[in-house]
Amino acid sequence: MAMKYLGAYLMAVLGGKENPSAGDIKAILDAGGISYEEDMIAKVCERMDGKSAHEMIATGFGKFAACGGGGGGGGGGGGGGGGAAAAGGGGGGAAAAEEKKVEVEEEEEDVDFDLFG
Repeated sequence: MAMKYLGAYLMAVLGGKENPSAGDIKAILDAGGISYEEDMIAKVCERMDGKSAHEMIATGFGKFAACGGGGGGGGGGGGGGGGAAAAGGGGGGAAAAEEKKVEVEEEEEDVDFDLFG
């Protein structure tokens, strides 16, 4: 099943529809100029009938942990560091204060470079 159908379904849920209809999914895909198959939309609606998207995500979230971190070697090390800071107890407050620092992005000056011409 293509992700575009599930994505459109979840967009409708985020838009306030508890159980989106086939028409809701079609409207979202049409708005994006995305082609679709009627039977695939019907299959999504059939499988999600009577189920809450939020509950299904929460239930399946644990399954993602079994898949690993993805992305690169650095991801695993970061998770271990967070656990060590939490286990430290007294020093955890200082580490949390350091993490709250927000980097301010500098605005770009007027540049004479135009990527598209």
